[in-house]
Amino acid sequence: MRFAVDAHAIGRHLTGNEVYVRSLLNGFAALDNSSEFLAYLSSAEASAWVPARFAKQLVSANPFKRLGWDLPASLRRDRADLLHVQYTAPLACPVPVVVSVHDVSFLEHPEYFPSARALQLRLTVRRTVNFATRILTGSEFSRDSIMRAYRLSGDNIVVVPNAAAPGFRPVSHEGAAAFVASRYRIPVPYILTVGDLQPRKNHIGLITAFAKLVKAYPQLKHRLLLAGKDTWYGARVRAAARESGVSGRIHFTGFVADDDLLQLYNAADLFVFPSFYEGFGLPILEAMACGRAVACSNTSAMPEVADGAAILFDPASADSMARAMADLLLDAELRARMEVLGAQRAAQFSWRKTAERTLEVYCEVAENGSRRGAMRAAAVALG
Repeated sequence: MRFAVDAHAIGRHLTGNEVYVRSLLNGFAALDNSSEFLAYLSSAEASAWVPARFAKQLVSANPFKRLGWDLPASLRRDRADLLHVQYTAPLACPVPVVVSVHDVSFLEHPEYFPSARALQLRLTVRRTVNFATRILTGSEFSRDSIMRAYRLSGDNIVVVPNAAAPGFRPVSHEGAAAFVASRYRIPVPYILTVGDLQPRKNHIGLITAFAKLVKAYPQLKHRLLLAGKDTWYGARVRAAARESGVSGRIHFTGFVADDDLLQLYNAADLFVFPSFYEGFGLPILEAMACGRAVACSNTSAMPEVADGAAILFDPASADSMARAMADLLLDAELRARMEVLGAQRAAQFSWRKTAERTLEVYCEVAENGSRRGAMRAAAVALG
């Protein structure tokens, strides 16, 4: 069988989407030596992230050209058994489509997106979901949201959880702290959050809660470290930090590669994930895999992912968030217990399991496609 994957996200700092497709491809390489895999990339440099034995083809980084021309033409030439995409399939796709829809926040909370982006996703994802043979998503929350948004029965929606990459693990706290101090000029202790600077990640709420924490507990000397790519919304987050009254204790790193992120997690005293909405919430598992205690929002898929191994708070309440941070920072026994529970929770997920289940879906789709092709050929022969 020949499985094609739209991997244009690799090498483009598209955070969650890039982590997802890169991790899947590496999982496939470890599991399946008989099938052929073809990765469609948008830069030659991205091939370094793709397993060596996989075929690679370049497609345009321009989404209109990639979806309107490059992918349909390449798929006809390459005769793949299916194409796996994230969110949006190409126009006039000549092969069955498996689509990963991580969440439908663009429908449920369009205010988190620039208006043009929300409109584009509403149009293209609906077309793709209606066309796709299978829909993959990471949580039961997202499955229910997709069913509700598109009025689907759920028969073709498969929950395949994500996982922290194997590289996220406990390392020396002292060594990590020295690395962060040297590379980023940020001393310990600090509280860490990870996520692009965009509205739904709720950085402004976290900054407000951090200011309350510092005022209520002056004995705490922690800083707040925000690790994530700058975006169109970044100026507002930075303005909130400047106006917080504790700006000297708030730091921005910009985009961080996985090797550095490992050190940032391990040097932190606490990981906080204040997002308003997540279809999964991968940084929660990454922090847990590094042995960090986690406080996260009690909304969307985050309680499902944390499953009792994190302290939950209301992301709309700065007081609730500050209280959760204080509980973990001031109670060493509680923090240690949550670190153990978090490590156990993260160990329940793996990209090997994710890749195995995804390959099962691929094989089902390809085999059904082959049977339909054989039936059409027989009908033509008899006609």
